Amino acid sequence: MARQQRFGERLRHYREAAGYSQEELADRAGLSANAISALERGERKRPYPDTLRRLAEALGLSEDARSELAAAAVGARDAGMAP
Repeated sequence: MARQQRFGERLRHYREAAGYSQEELADRAGLSANAISALERGERKRPYPDTLRRLAEALGLSEDARSELAAAAVGARDAGMAP
């Protein structure tokens, strides 16, 4: 992608590409649908490492895609954004 996307944008992209609703992804990752929604909307910008792992596994992401998603999360941390 031409610009570094925010974490929520990347997550939504991968979720939609996998064909999952927020509820389906939440079930697969062992999270709540509210948590997925908050992450995608940018309300929660800095997911815990375990949350990142669960999302990547639930989405079946490749190593490259996992790295992109993790980089977007780290970018939020580096920018000093609130969780």
